[in-house]
Amino acid sequence: MSQTQTDFSAKRKKRTQLKSTKPPPVLPGLPEHIAQLCLSRVQPSLLFNVCRSWRRLIYSPSFPPFLSLYTLLSSKSHQILHFYSFDPVASTWEPLPPPPDPPIDLLLHHPSFLSRKLPVQSVSVSGKLVLLAATTHNFYPALTRPLLFNPIHRNWVFGPPLNTPRRWCAAGSLHNVVYVASGIGYQFSTEVARSVEKWDLQKNKYNNNYYHNGGCGGGGGRWEKMKGLKDGTFCRDAVDAVGWRGKLCMVNVKGYGAKEGVVYDVERDTWREMPEGMIKGWRGPVAAMDEEVMLTVDETNGALRKYDEEKDDWEEMIIQSNMLVGAQQIACGGGRVCVVGGEGGIVVVDVVAAPPRIWAVDTPNGFQALAVHILPRMSQSVPTDY
Repeated sequence: MSQTQTDFSAKRKKRTQLKSTKPPPVLPGLPEHIAQLCLSRVQPSLLFNVCRSWRRLIYSPSFPPFLSLYTLLSSKSHQILHFYSFDPVASTWEPLPPPPDPPIDLLLHHPSFLSRKLPVQSVSVSGKLVLLAATTHNFYPALTRPLLFNPIHRNWVFGPPLNTPRRWCAAGSLHNVVYVASGIGYQFSTEVARSVEKWDLQKNKYNNNYYHNGGCGGGGGRWEKMKGLKDGTFCRDAVDAVGWRGKLCMVNVKGYGAKEGVVYDVERDTWREMPEGMIKGWRGPVAAMDEEVMLTVDETNGALRKYDEEKDDWEEMIIQSNMLVGAQQIACGGGRVCVVGGEGGIVVVDVVAAPPRIWAVDTPNGFQALAVHILPRMSQSVPTDY
């Protein structure tokens, strides 16, 4: 056989192999884009259990990303912060790509406060995870600028420098904007304790600074000063500023005891005292579903309740369970409430189901949860064994 015939035979064999390994059509008889459009209306958990081609489809960049659980974890034996994502469809944990240099240097525990974890404050905004505040080994603010993770691009970028890096502050988000209020800088200052800053992730999205800082959905813009608090009473604890119906709601201390509360109207840039009924029922962590429905878990009796603005009361109890007792932090999204318990475990409540369903999610072996967020699943290829 001549060399030309040999080369032709080899090429034909290669084409045959490629053709034989080509994945089967998603839905036989339909163009791929039409088939994907049809299947995008089906729950990913149902598609996952049908066949391998559909499993691959739900993880492809062209398929609408389903919601996953993003968790800040700490090792039970070391003071190291870990970032993991839990895939609720495949029921698997995956570590996030490592953050960029310089490495994060923060303190989770200190010998003087063995019974207490030092807070690491994070928020979810515009489908991204933002790390905002923590404490270094010299008890200074650990972050001079926020660290943002984009699940779709699987990358970390640094945001714009804070006007005042801080810790033990109020942190929250509303309408694609991140807010920090009060807290302690490198030294205690009444001015810092009263100050409020905001970072609009969309406002300067297309300027040069945005691309210089990483692009791909975050990193640009700048922090702007807002109208300050009337006093510095909100620097006592690291608390959540809950974005709800165009307002930020926050209390000055966590837990069940007496507290002060304020509400910030974003459009008017004004502060007012929190309604009496709202603060009275604020007996544990609070979060808002789609920034519209405010929910709280009573840390002493494990009752999940919804706030009624007209009646100014947390009267509607959705579910009560011992699994929710000791709740430390909650996140809401996709009809689910995810709760971090006192021992670092994770509990999920499906508030859309009738009656509501509740179950535990095991954390990776040797880790305990510090905080949870509900965000789109990471863009990735389906695992090879699928």
